[in-house]
Amino acid sequence: MNDLSHDVKRGRKYDQVVAGARDVFMQEGFEGASVDAIARAAGVSKATLYSYFTDKRQLFLEVARCECQRQSEQARAHALGGRSVRETLTDIAQRLTAFVLSDFGQSVFRLCVAEAERFPELGRAFYRSGPEQARRSIAEYFRQAVEAGELEIEDCDFAAEQFTELCKAHLWSRLMFNMVSEVTPADVDRIITAAVDMFLARYGTAASR
Repeated sequence: MNDLSHDVKRGRKYDQVVAGARDVFMQEGFEGASVDAIARAAGVSKATLYSYFTDKRQLFLEVARCECQRQSEQARAHALGGRSVRETLTDIAQRLTAFVLSDFGQSVFRLCVAEAERFPELGRAFYRSGPEQARRSIAEYFRQAVEAGELEIEDCDFAAEQFTELCKAHLWSRLMFNMVSEVTPADVDRIITAAVDMFLARYGTAASR
């Protein structure tokens, strides 16, 4: 399987199924969501649902892939909106943290780790079609900012990785290892501000700082 969606059937009710599944997964998480509830939310029969997805795991990761793609496209649109580098980086950071710190984002990570031994390609496929695509979009924005003289970066792909990790600092690992049960908006704002400040201190020009 070269891509997460390689075995996913596209058809007339695909969007309907994914939208219904997204609503249920966001509310109930992976374990709490039942196929019956997903079918009801999507307004389709279980037979129709299974004609698109072989199991709940595949459907969950397809929803996660679509969510990553949606976030990436929105971030790209904002990046092209002519705002300052600081404003754009802050927007990207807000979207990244909102996803990785959410119950849904954590469930995606835990599922990929839990299934890593039995289905190693599962995590690889999700990474290629989700986080990797998002990082490529960030790197593309960095290249545009470099050309405009707003950033000074030699390796934009690596810088995109660095920025992503800065946006997860302090909070993500604590949530994943159950050291804290939730984070406050103030916690998130602190991490985002620090991530943008540190990134611009390293890669910003006089105009963007």
